[in-house]
Amino acid sequence: MKSSRDDDQHVDWSIGEVATRFGLETHVLRHWEDMRLLTPDRDAAGRRRYGRDDVVRVATVIRSKAAGMSLEQIQVLLDGEAAGRHQVLEAHLAELDRRMEEMIRSRAMTEHALRCRAHDIATCPRFRENLDDLLTGESSTFPFVH
Repeated sequence: MKSSRDDDQHVDWSIGEVATRFGLETHVLRHWEDMRLLTPDRDAAGRRRYGRDDVVRVATVIRSKAAGMSLEQIQVLLDGEAAGRHQVLEAHLAELDRRMEEMIRSRAMTEHALRCRAHDIATCPRFRENLDDLLTGESSTFPFVH
């Protein structure tokens, strides 16, 4: 009896099936193809057919975007021959480290705010300790603000 994992090894999906599987709109996959992130085969009628390697690339793009990479950075990631590939990836790692540090600080602030008895959290001296680097200008960059 074949397992579902065995079935997943042979993939021959339409653009609609791939879009549904990953919760994307089909125009997103077409855009990624225009950017040469994807190169699905075509059937005799010219319709896109996505194989296992194509699906892995879709998953790579999704995961990389979730990690904050731009499509241009993902192009470099997926192109083993790209000039400056290591520099782009090292810069992304540095950005991930910076973001992780900000998340650690944000978590500490949130945990403190959750337990703090101050009515106005911004007046709490212990809470303000979490902001000292920004207030004194010691932080090398300000976190991204929406």
